[in-house]
Amino acid sequence: MKIFAVVVTYNRFQLLQRNIDCLRKNRPIDHIVVVNNGSTDGTKEWLDLQQDLTVIHQSNVGGSGGFYTGIEYAYQHGADWIWCMDDDVFPRAECLQEMLKYADYPQLGILAPRRLMEGKIFTNDFLAYNLTRPFSSMYQQKLIKQEVTGPTEICGTAFEGLCIRKEAVERIGLPNKELFIFCDDTDYCLRAVLAGYKILYIPTALMDKEKFFNNDSWSERNQKKKWKRFYQIRNSTYLNHHYGKNWSVRYLRSFIGVIGYILTACFTAPFSKAWKWSEIPALWQAYQDGLQEKLGKR
Repeated sequence: MKIFAVVVTYNRFQLLQRNIDCLRKNRPIDHIVVVNNGSTDGTKEWLDLQQDLTVIHQSNVGGSGGFYTGIEYAYQHGADWIWCMDDDVFPRAECLQEMLKYADYPQLGILAPRRLMEGKIFTNDFLAYNLTRPFSSMYQQKLIKQEVTGPTEICGTAFEGLCIRKEAVERIGLPNKELFIFCDDTDYCLRAVLAGYKILYIPTALMDKEKFFNNDSWSERNQKKKWKRFYQIRNSTYLNHHYGKNWSVRYLRSFIGVIGYILTACFTAPFSKAWKWSEIPALWQAYQDGLQEKLGKR
Protein backbone atom coordinates (compact mmCIF):
# COMPACT_ATOMS: atom_id res chain seq x y z
CA MET A 1 0.00 0.00 0.00
CA LYS A 2 1.50 3.30 -1.17
CA ILE A 3 0.45 6.45 0.69
CA PHE A 4 1.06 10.06 -0.36
CA ALA A 5 0.38 13.02 1.93
CA VAL A 6 -0.57 16.20 0.04
CA VAL A 7 -0.27 19.59 1.77
CA VAL A 8 -1.36 22.87 0.18
CA THR A 9 0.27 26.02 1.55
CA TYR A 10 0.23 29.76 1.01
CA ASN A 11 2.18 32.26 3.15
CA ARG A 12 1.95 30.38 6.45
CA PHE A 13 5.57 29.41 6.87
CA GLN A 14 5.54 28.62 10.60
CA LEU A 15 2.32 26.63 10.42
CA LEU A 16 3.66 24.66 7.46
CA GLN A 17 6.83 23.76 9.38
CA ARG A 18 4.74 22.42 12.26
CA ASN A 19 2.48 20.53 9.85
CA ILE A 20 5.45 18.86 8.12
CA ASP A 21 7.01 17.96 11.46
CA CYS A 22 3.78 16.17 12.40
CA LEU A 23 3.60 14.35 9.08
CA ARG A 24 7.16 13.10 9.47
CA LYS A 25 6.06 11.34 12.67
CA ASN A 26 3.15 9.56 10.98
CA ARG A 27 3.48 6.08 9.53
CA PRO A 28 3.25 4.69 6.91
CA ILE A 29 3.75 7.65 4.53
CA ASP A 30 5.75 6.99 1.37
CA HIS A 31 5.85 10.56 0.06
CA ILE A 32 4.99 14.03 1.36
CA VAL A 33 3.95 16.34 -1.47
CA VAL A 34 3.79 20.07 -0.73
CA VAL A 35 2.02 22.31 -3.21
CA ASN A 36 3.22 25.88 -2.69
CA ASN A 37 0.71 28.36 -4.10
CA GLY A 38 3.18 31.17 -4.75
CA SER A 39 4.17 31.95 -1.15
CA THR A 40 6.30 35.05 -0.59
CA ASP A 41 7.14 34.64 3.11
CA GLY A 42 10.22 32.39 2.89
CA THR A 43 8.23 29.21 2.36
CA LYS A 44 9.74 28.54 -1.08
CA GLU A 45 13.32 28.88 0.12
CA TRP A 46 12.73 26.57 3.08
CA LEU A 47 10.92 23.95 1.00
CA ASP A 48 13.74 23.84 -1.54
CA LEU A 49 16.10 22.72 1.24
CA GLN A 50 13.89 19.80 2.40
CA GLN A 51 15.28 16.71 0.71
CA ASP A 52 12.57 14.34 1.95
CA LEU A 53 9.71 16.37 0.44
CA THR A 54 8.33 16.51 -3.08
CA VAL A 55 7.70 20.20 -3.72
CA ILE A 56 5.55 21.71 -6.45
CA HIS A 57 5.72 25.49 -6.83
CA GLN A 58 2.90 27.19 -8.72
CA SER A 59 1.04 30.49 -8.80
CA ASN A 60 -1.72 31.11 -6.29
CA VAL A 61 -4.63 29.14 -7.72
CA GLY A 62 -6.38 28.77 -4.38
CA GLY A 63 -6.96 25.72 -2.24
CA SER A 64 -8.94 23.95 -4.94
CA GLY A 65 -6.20 24.46 -7.51
CA GLY A 66 -3.60 23.31 -5.00
CA PHE A 67 -5.42 20.09 -4.22
CA TYR A 68 -6.08 19.52 -7.91
CA THR A 69 -2.31 19.64 -8.53
CA GLY A 70 -1.35 17.57 -5.49
CA ILE A 71 -3.93 14.83 -5.95
CA GLU A 72 -3.15 14.60 -9.65
CA TYR A 73 0.56 14.18 -8.88
CA ALA A 74 -0.04 11.52 -6.21
CA TYR A 75 -2.47 9.58 -8.39
CA GLN A 76 -0.15 9.64 -11.41
CA HIS A 77 2.75 8.40 -9.27
CA GLY A 78 0.94 5.33 -7.99
CA ALA A 79 -0.63 6.35 -4.69
CA ASP A 80 -3.16 3.91 -3.22
CA TRP A 81 -4.28 6.49 -0.65
CA ILE A 82 -3.93 10.27 -0.85
CA TRP A 83 -3.98 12.09 2.51
CA CYS A 84 -4.91 15.74 1.93
CA MET A 85 -4.68 18.71 4.23
CA ASP A 86 -4.14 22.44 4.55
CA ASP A 87 -1.08 23.79 6.34
CA ASP A 88 -3.03 24.75 9.48
CA VAL A 89 -3.81 21.24 10.74
CA PHE A 90 -1.43 19.04 12.69
CA PRO A 91 -2.00 15.27 12.64
CA ARG A 92 -1.01 13.46 15.80
CA ALA A 93 1.52 10.66 15.48
CA GLU A 94 -1.05 7.83 15.31
CA CYS A 95 -3.58 9.66 13.14
CA LEU A 96 -2.92 7.89 9.86
CA GLN A 97 -2.60 4.46 11.44
CA GLU A 98 -5.96 4.91 13.16
CA MET A 99 -7.65 5.75 9.87
CA LEU A 100 -6.05 2.91 7.96
CA LYS A 101 -7.46 0.35 10.40
CA TYR A 102 -10.70 0.81 8.44
CA ALA A 103 -9.23 0.79 4.92
CA ASP A 104 -11.19 -2.37 4.06
CA TYR A 105 -14.58 -0.92 4.98
CA PRO A 106 -17.14 -1.83 2.25
CA GLN A 107 -17.48 0.69 -0.60
CA LEU A 108 -15.08 3.04 1.16
CA GLY A 109 -13.89 6.04 -0.82
CA ILE A 110 -12.74 8.54 1.82
CA LEU A 111 -11.52 8.38 5.42
CA ALA A 112 -11.83 11.43 7.69
CA PRO A 113 -10.12 12.17 11.02
CA ARG A 114 -11.43 14.02 14.06
CA ARG A 115 -10.18 17.60 14.27
CA LEU A 116 -9.62 19.34 17.59
CA MET A 117 -9.26 23.05 18.30
CA GLU A 118 -7.79 23.88 21.70
CA GLY A 119 -8.66 20.35 22.78
CA LYS A 120 -12.33 20.59 21.80
CA ILE A 121 -13.97 18.84 18.86
CA PHE A 122 -13.98 21.07 15.80
CA THR A 123 -15.88 19.83 12.81
CA ASN A 124 -18.01 20.89 9.90
CA ASP A 125 -18.54 17.24 8.98
CA PHE A 126 -22.13 16.22 8.47
CA LEU A 127 -24.26 13.10 8.00
CA ALA A 128 -26.59 14.05 5.13
CA TYR A 129 -27.15 16.42 2.21
CA ASN A 130 -30.33 18.40 1.74
CA LEU A 131 -30.93 18.94 -1.98
CA THR A 132 -34.71 19.40 -1.83
CA ARG A 133 -35.67 21.86 0.95
CA PRO A 134 -34.66 25.49 0.27
CA PHE A 135 -35.26 26.88 3.75
CA SER A 136 -32.84 24.42 5.40
CA SER A 137 -29.10 24.18 5.02
CA MET A 138 -27.53 21.82 2.51
CA TYR A 139 -25.50 20.41 5.41
CA GLN A 140 -27.65 18.29 7.68
CA GLN A 141 -26.89 16.63 11.05
CA LYS A 142 -23.48 18.16 11.71
CA LEU A 143 -21.25 15.96 13.82
CA ILE A 144 -20.62 18.75 16.31
CA LYS A 145 -24.17 18.10 17.53
CA GLN A 146 -23.89 14.32 17.49
CA GLU A 147 -22.52 11.90 20.08
CA VAL A 148 -20.01 9.98 17.97
CA THR A 149 -17.69 7.51 19.68
CA GLY A 150 -16.94 5.03 16.89
CA PRO A 151 -16.43 4.96 13.12
CA THR A 152 -19.40 6.74 11.52
CA GLU A 153 -20.55 7.06 7.93
CA ILE A 154 -20.80 10.73 6.95
CA CYS A 155 -21.54 12.62 3.74
CA GLY A 156 -19.16 15.55 3.95
CA THR A 157 -15.83 16.57 5.42
CA ALA A 158 -13.14 19.18 4.74
CA PHE A 159 -9.79 19.13 2.96
CA GLU A 160 -8.28 19.04 6.45
CA GLY A 161 -7.13 15.46 6.72
CA LEU A 162 -9.41 13.50 4.45
CA CYS A 163 -7.75 10.43 2.94
CA ILE A 164 -8.92 9.41 -0.55
CA ARG A 165 -8.74 5.92 -2.03
CA LYS A 166 -7.18 5.65 -5.49
CA GLU A 167 -10.28 3.99 -6.93
CA ALA A 168 -12.41 6.96 -5.91
CA VAL A 169 -10.10 9.33 -7.78
CA GLU A 170 -10.30 7.04 -10.82
CA ARG A 171 -14.08 7.25 -10.81
CA ILE A 172 -14.91 10.82 -9.76
CA GLY A 173 -11.78 12.61 -10.93
CA LEU A 174 -9.95 15.53 -9.37
CA PRO A 175 -11.27 18.48 -7.32
CA ASN A 176 -12.91 21.30 -9.26
CA LYS A 177 -9.98 23.72 -9.45
CA GLU A 178 -12.23 26.51 -10.76
CA LEU A 179 -13.83 26.94 -7.32
CA PHE A 180 -10.58 28.58 -6.09
CA ILE A 181 -11.52 28.55 -2.39
CA PHE A 182 -14.60 27.42 -0.45
CA CYS A 183 -16.87 24.46 -1.12
CA ASP A 184 -14.31 22.49 -3.14
CA ASP A 185 -14.28 19.84 -0.41
CA THR A 186 -18.09 19.77 -0.24
CA ASP A 187 -18.25 19.38 -4.00
CA TYR A 188 -15.72 16.54 -3.97
CA CYS A 189 -17.44 14.66 -1.15
CA LEU A 190 -20.83 15.07 -2.80
CA ARG A 191 -19.45 13.64 -6.03
CA ALA A 192 -18.06 10.69 -4.09
CA VAL A 193 -21.37 10.01 -2.34
CA LEU A 194 -23.34 10.31 -5.58
CA ALA A 195 -20.92 7.80 -7.14
CA GLY A 196 -21.77 5.30 -4.40
CA TYR A 197 -18.71 5.66 -2.16
CA LYS A 198 -18.77 5.76 1.63
CA ILE A 199 -17.03 8.44 3.69
CA LEU A 200 -16.00 7.13 7.11
CA TYR A 201 -15.27 9.43 10.06
CA ILE A 202 -12.76 7.97 12.54
CA PRO A 203 -12.95 9.69 15.96
CA THR A 204 -9.76 8.00 17.22
CA ALA A 205 -7.73 9.53 14.37
CA LEU A 206 -6.85 12.92 15.83
CA MET A 207 -5.43 16.11 14.38
CA ASP A 208 -5.25 19.58 15.88
CA LYS A 209 -6.38 22.72 14.06
CA GLU A 210 -4.99 26.22 14.42
CA LYS A 211 -7.34 28.85 15.80
CA PHE A 212 -7.39 32.18 13.99
CA PHE A 213 -8.76 35.64 14.85
CA ASN A 214 -8.57 34.89 18.58
CA ASN A 215 -8.64 38.47 19.83
CA ASP A 216 -10.32 40.21 16.89
CA SER A 217 -13.54 42.16 17.18
CA TRP A 218 -16.46 41.33 14.87
CA SER A 219 -15.47 44.23 12.61
CA GLU A 220 -11.79 43.25 12.47
CA ARG A 221 -12.63 39.61 11.77
CA ASN A 222 -14.97 40.53 8.94
CA GLN A 223 -12.42 42.90 7.42
CA LYS A 224 -9.86 40.11 7.28
CA LYS A 225 -12.29 37.56 5.85
CA LYS A 226 -14.14 39.94 3.55
CA TRP A 227 -12.22 39.13 0.37
CA LYS A 228 -13.32 35.51 0.74
CA ARG A 229 -17.04 36.34 0.87
CA PHE A 230 -17.31 36.55 -2.91
CA TYR A 231 -16.11 32.95 -3.27
CA GLN A 232 -18.22 31.76 -0.37
CA ILE A 233 -21.42 33.18 -1.90
CA ARG A 234 -20.56 32.26 -5.48
CA ASN A 235 -19.51 28.69 -4.74
CA SER A 236 -22.39 27.87 -2.41
CA THR A 237 -24.74 29.25 -5.07
CA TYR A 238 -23.00 27.04 -7.62
CA LEU A 239 -23.49 23.94 -5.44
CA ASN A 240 -27.17 24.67 -4.94
CA HIS A 241 -27.70 25.38 -8.62
CA HIS A 242 -25.66 22.44 -9.89
CA TYR A 243 -26.91 19.74 -7.50
CA GLY A 244 -30.30 21.03 -6.34
CA LYS A 245 -33.20 18.70 -7.10
CA ASN A 246 -35.79 21.43 -7.68
CA TRP A 247 -36.14 25.08 -8.69
CA SER A 248 -36.40 26.39 -5.14
CA VAL A 249 -33.08 24.89 -4.05
CA ARG A 250 -31.33 25.87 -7.27
CA TYR A 251 -32.36 29.54 -7.02
CA LEU A 252 -34.14 30.45 -3.78
CA ARG A 253 -31.79 29.01 -1.14
CA SER A 254 -28.80 31.01 -2.33
CA PHE A 255 -30.94 34.11 -2.90
CA ILE A 256 -31.93 34.05 0.77
CA GLY A 257 -28.27 33.69 1.72
CA VAL A 258 -26.98 36.56 -0.38
CA ILE A 259 -29.78 38.88 0.75
CA GLY A 260 -28.69 38.19 4.32
CA TYR A 261 -25.14 39.27 3.51
CA ILE A 262 -26.33 42.36 1.64
CA LEU A 263 -28.61 43.47 4.46
CA THR A 264 -25.83 42.97 7.02
CA ALA A 265 -23.47 45.04 4.86
CA CYS A 266 -26.08 47.78 4.38
CA PHE A 267 -26.84 48.09 8.07
CA THR A 268 -23.22 48.01 9.23
CA ALA A 269 -21.54 50.12 6.52
CA PRO A 270 -22.42 53.49 8.15
CA PHE A 271 -21.15 52.42 11.58
CA SER A 272 -18.32 49.96 11.04
CA LYS A 273 -15.24 49.31 8.91
CA ALA A 274 -16.48 45.77 8.27
CA TRP A 275 -18.19 46.84 5.03
CA LYS A 276 -18.14 49.73 2.57
CA TRP A 277 -21.06 50.72 0.36
CA SER A 278 -18.90 50.17 -2.72
CA GLU A 279 -18.39 46.51 -1.82
CA ILE A 280 -22.05 45.54 -1.75
CA PRO A 281 -22.57 45.09 -5.55
CA ALA A 282 -19.87 42.37 -5.55
CA LEU A 283 -22.06 40.26 -3.24
CA TRP A 284 -24.90 40.30 -5.77
CA GLN A 285 -22.44 39.60 -8.58
CA ALA A 286 -21.21 36.54 -6.68
CA TYR A 287 -24.77 35.20 -6.60
CA GLN A 288 -25.21 35.85 -10.32
CA ASP A 289 -21.92 34.13 -11.16
CA GLY A 290 -22.92 31.10 -9.10
CA LEU A 291 -26.23 30.78 -10.94
CA GLN A 292 -24.41 30.98 -14.26
CA GLU A 293 -21.81 28.52 -12.93
CA LYS A 294 -19.17 31.06 -13.86
CA LEU A 295 -16.21 29.99 -11.78
CA GLY A 296 -12.47 30.66 -11.65
CA LYS A 297 -10.26 33.12 -9.78
CA ARG A 298 -11.78 36.58 -9.49
